Amino acid sequence: MHAHAQSESESESVGSQDPLARERGHLAASRSALRAMREDAEALDIRDVTANWVNAAVLERQLDDRIKSLADLAHTPLFFGRLDYLHAPGAEQAEGAAGEQFYIGRRHVHDADGDPMVIDWRAPVSQPFYRASKKDPMDIALRRRFGYTAGDLTAYEDEHLSDATEAVRTSKLLQQEIERPRVGPMRDIVATIQPEQDEIVRSGLGGSVCVQGGPGTGKTAVGLHRVAYLLYAHRERLARTGTLVIGPNASFLHYIEQVLPALGELEVKQATVDDLVAHVEVRGTDDSAAALVKGDARMAEVLRNAVRSHVTLPTEPLVVVRGSRRWRVPAYELEEIVRELLARDIRYGAARDALPQRIAHAVLVRMEQSGEAPDDRVQDAVARNAAVKAAVKAVWPPVEPAKLVLRLLSDADFLAEHAEGILDEDERKAVLWAKPARSVQSAKWSTADAVLIDEATDLVTRTHSLGHVVLDEAQDLSPMQYRAVGRRCTTGSATVLGDLAQGTTPWATRSWDEALGHLGKGDAVVEELTAGFRVPREVIAYASRLLPDIAPGLTAVDSVRESPGSLAVRHVASAGGAEGGAALDAACLEACAESLRQEGSVGLIAADARIPALAAALTAAGVTYLGPGEETTPDTRLTLVPASLAKGLEYDYVVLDEPSAVVAGEPDERTGLRRLYVALTRAVSGLIVVHATGLPGQLA
Repeated sequence: MHAHAQSESESESVGSQDPLARERGHLAASRSALRAMREDAEALDIRDVTANWVNAAVLERQLDDRIKSLADLAHTPLFFGRLDYLHAPGAEQAEGAAGEQFYIGRRHVHDADGDPMVIDWRAPVSQPFYRASKKDPMDIALRRRFGYTAGDLTAYEDEHLSDATEAVRTSKLLQQEIERPRVGPMRDIVATIQPEQDEIVRSGLGGSVCVQGGPGTGKTAVGLHRVAYLLYAHRERLARTGTLVIGPNASFLHYIEQVLPALGELEVKQATVDDLVAHVEVRGTDDSAAALVKGDARMAEVLRNAVRSHVTLPTEPLVVVRGSRRWRVPAYELEEIVRELLARDIRYGAARDALPQRIAHAVLVRMEQSGEAPDDRVQDAVARNAAVKAAVKAVWPPVEPAKLVLRLLSDADFLAEHAEGILDEDERKAVLWAKPARSVQSAKWSTADAVLIDEATDLVTRTHSLGHVVLDEAQDLSPMQYRAVGRRCTTGSATVLGDLAQGTTPWATRSWDEALGHLGKGDAVVEELTAGFRVPREVIAYASRLLPDIAPGLTAVDSVRESPGSLAVRHVASAGGAEGGAALDAACLEACAESLRQEGSVGLIAADARIPALAAALTAAGVTYLGPGEETTPDTRLTLVPASLAKGLEYDYVVLDEPSAVVAGEPDERTGLRRLYVALTRAVSGLIVVHATGLPGQLA
């Protein structure tokens, strides 16, 4: 492997034969070609090619998206690698066959003749950039990586894969890109995808994948790049069915929202689980006992019983009058129709819609037996007959999901009737409201209640399914939340991302097999990422001391980053009381100031209860800071982060305030230690732990 780096003046003195100068020339030509592609798209006149204003509006939006996707981002390298094939890809490897050279980048760029100047990283011909090795060169003679500074090509590094005599070395440019300080939202990892990550990214659309990955293994980035890859490989299908990225909270979604647009993908929607189930306004909260029961998958059976309880078997015959004739359908035949619909176990609303047609068909049979020849129009007319409508309303009345859940949570007898043999008495008491609400609008719904309403809604009317769903930080979902997400991809596939060690809810996932069962994706392949690329080895090793207590049997992350001095644990000696708190605040501010002297973002993470005191201390000291999810700027690089919102976020430097307070802020020690594990693993360059009280025993 050979590394080269030259300044602009040096390359000019060498002349046109200098490789770096030639690569810069190709970069300039590629940028010019991309500009021309954008100008061509902007110059298109669609006024005379659309039949109506609807088509024109759709085409105009598609054209706008195309123009946006062709934007040349000044500080984003247009290409980051080059592959020199021994032979033409796809051709017979005959002796003397000419190889080809491909530049690998974030999007496809072609010249005026349509010849490719940059190949999309998702194209099959680009795959060896991520997978080829000395053991399996994949017909690659040379792999070249490029180094950039502020968008300018400044270095290159060659790896001769077909040369068995060249030693295998770690790529310095690759390491620099992985370790580059991060300011602002999450960026793509398209230049640094590792072989085990690439296998997941390029797995097919038909199957679902679950990725278990510890901190710094890149599982979130892998999930987002998998979406980008699937949109490339199955664009038409996913354009029809849609894709969705689901994250734990709005701060997290804001943090990742620029990754897909940077890869040219503008159509992927983002949401939280709460967004998906927003049928009512959430104004209340549950205690942990109520939330556990409401989140239990058994509630789906309770709801199913409650919905189906509205069906009443008919006891009276039905008489339909048409003109001078009367047609009678006996009660036993109506009962058979209702029982048959119940046995089919279709959606409540679909069965209700089918019932009048079934009754009308029974009437038409009698008409035919009497010598008449009715057609479909007659059957439709009978289905709309007042007597039939009245019978359907009595037998199969409409159900409003929110009203149903309201009654379950307010009416002890109704709940007991439909939870018989499913929930015990204590569990029923846990979910019943102390003060029953009078209406759907006045009820103080909790987030768990909204999920119950979503389940009831699906029992009545089928939820629309998407082509692919990415579910991140999945370990924190309840079984009922998994079901809510699963409903959005019943006919599509899913990418599930998470870390069992970071589960911090009372219902946190115990095993991926169990979670995937609730999601309806029991056949998903579970992949484990254990190589860490972002968190320094010293930091992840310190945090991994908690694993035996929080996730026994889980493999600790093995970080490839050697960064001596990246961890500091500082005890603040004080006399206690208010003075002790002030000393701790001062020590945290000092650690923040020290971290801000470095390049990159800084996160001050603390127990939620400590946030007001630290905010006041920062303000008093004249230090500006941001909240989680807010974008950092060169002038404001410090973010004050409650421990409850730290999951999924990442900072170059982290100051962690009082670990014991983070643990104490949770309902039980195990959840508290998991929360602490999350907080300890947010740093990608350095971690300073500041504490005045004793550390948890596992860290002491």
